[in-house]
Amino acid sequence: MSSRPPASPPARGSRLLLLSLLLLGTVPGPRPGSAFYLPGLAPVNFCTEEKKSNECKAEIELFVNRLDSVESVLPYEYTAFDFCQASEGKRPSENLGQVLFGERIEPSPYKFTFNRMETCKLVCTKTYHTEKAEDKQKLDFLKKSMLLNYQHHWIVDNMPVTWCYEVEDNQRFCNPGFPIGCYITDKGHAKDACVISSEFHERDTFYIFNHVDIKIYYHVVETGSMGARLVAAKLEPKSFKHTHIDKPDCSGPPMDISNKASGEIKIAYTYSISFEEEPKIRWASRWDYILESMPHTHIQWFSIMNSLVIVLFLSGMVAMIMLRTLHKDIARYNQMDSTEDAQEEFGWKLVHGDIFRPPRKGMLLSVFLGSGTQILIMTFVTLFFACLGFLSPANRGALMTCAVVLWVLLGTPAGYVAARFYKSFGGEKWKTNVLLTSFLCPGIVFADFFIMNLILWGEGSSAAIPFGTLVAILALWFCISVPLTFIGAYFGFKKNAIEHPVRTNQIPRQIPEQSFYTKPLPGIIMGGILPFGCIFIQLFFILNSIWSHQMYYMFGFLFLVFIILVITCSEATILLCYFHLCAEDYHWQWRSFLTSGFTAVYFLIYAIHYFFSKLQITGTASTILYFGYTMIMVLIFFLFTGTIGFFACFWFVTKIYSVVKVD
Repeated sequence: MSSRPPASPPARGSRLLLLSLLLLGTVPGPRPGSAFYLPGLAPVNFCTEEKKSNECKAEIELFVNRLDSVESVLPYEYTAFDFCQASEGKRPSENLGQVLFGERIEPSPYKFTFNRMETCKLVCTKTYHTEKAEDKQKLDFLKKSMLLNYQHHWIVDNMPVTWCYEVEDNQRFCNPGFPIGCYITDKGHAKDACVISSEFHERDTFYIFNHVDIKIYYHVVETGSMGARLVAAKLEPKSFKHTHIDKPDCSGPPMDISNKASGEIKIAYTYSISFEEEPKIRWASRWDYILESMPHTHIQWFSIMNSLVIVLFLSGMVAMIMLRTLHKDIARYNQMDSTEDAQEEFGWKLVHGDIFRPPRKGMLLSVFLGSGTQILIMTFVTLFFACLGFLSPANRGALMTCAVVLWVLLGTPAGYVAARFYKSFGGEKWKTNVLLTSFLCPGIVFADFFIMNLILWGEGSSAAIPFGTLVAILALWFCISVPLTFIGAYFGFKKNAIEHPVRTNQIPRQIPEQSFYTKPLPGIIMGGILPFGCIFIQLFFILNSIWSHQMYYMFGFLFLVFIILVITCSEATILLCYFHLCAEDYHWQWRSFLTSGFTAVYFLIYAIHYFFSKLQITGTASTILYFGYTMIMVLIFFLFTGTIGFFACFWFVTKIYSVVKVD
């Protein structure tokens, strides 16, 4: 089997989950023994046709999700392709997170009965006449999707149907998707899944996987009367050119569609299903075999150790400055009695009369701090819930739903922080401040998102957000987030301005000529390197999850990295802030924000490198979408890291100037 990069879907959450449950006020308690499953996802019991009851179902439904590819950012709904369609069936309702990620789950024509085996059962037959324009268009779309290696994603009992195969080092990889088909180039080169069989050898030919062998594993419930629970569903895609389409026997050569083919082409879709008891796998840990097949954990520990070394190094530096240098400085400054000694002051104490001078563009800085606080709290709470298992892959869309709802509800801290700092900067245009906090950063993100959505809509992709959802997002923003921001700003402006430990002189002090290293730009560029060094390995897995459709489930690691990032941003900014103050440069506000915020620029550079070195994305629309969505992530990351840097530096400056005696 080939060792090409797997193309599995990000199985992203399935009910409105925690947040919708919280909003409804009905959060159920966790069940004992549900290691991976969150409260509210109850197991379904299955039994044979003869024993079925209210507690036990006989029919197993197979649902189909959108199809996606690692070579294109555009996912498509199952109905966009000319596959067998379900005659009737209820479509599961999707939550906000699923809609935003372009997931479209629909009923399928594949229906099974528990423990009833089927062999080579016909689902439907599709006929194409190459002379008819409509048929040719359908066939061309099918060929194009095989060329780009689009993958089916099937779901049984809220669990992905996986295709497991050997990769290098005899490791078994379980892909939660399988390809539509594959292509042999005109030079005879087998692309993607065509390497699985030597029967795929005709040049310039597509081979469609029109047959699947499905195997469902179940675990009998201990009580016996309850029936069985499904613990795994695996399949193997195959290709057969059925000789007798009415009575297929699943033998013979593969189903080939030559690029030069003309006339009538018939494709018969069939399946075989078998059942096997698996007593070792428990229902609560049924996702483990998929997650364990992804060999990431050892790299994660390496990443964490690497980050911890950086943190220890920075903490040592900060501790040395705090204990030795500052302690000596403060002791010396506080012992000075004579005016002669005072005239010999040097370093950071000299700028005490200017350290809290309001920065230029204080309005913009306060707005950025408000939005950054909102993002910081949102990230912390989302990751915290994810660590507790509330946002596992079994709950499709939960992570995104959680983040969006939290962001909407956190308007109050954003308005409060922006107003409080704007007032301390001496600002008086409070109406402009609160409006900018409500609309500037969210507006930029929404405008970018809306343009991306127009491109997706033009391409007919399932990732295009329906108009109703866009209206709902705007309603959440204008009707909940904006009023909450106004409430926060009201309390922020009502409070007295932040009291500084030292008075500000009326006349600004002249800043001496700076050396190259203490000039603003070199310091800002250097400041972002260490925080980025802590996160870049984790960043690789996150980008893989988004663009290469791999499942992301290591929230424990991510939470640890989040804490390390906060510490690193804080310490790197404090260090550089101290060096600048010693060089008698008191413009620390914007500099502290931009120093740690510059990590986002390294993130952007890494995302560009990732695009060209790791992804196989082709097409103008996909490229625009990749960079459009990347810019949203970069802006959010810039506000997030910049805010951490500012608060750390603000605490540091307030602390050191509150312990020196000033005349």
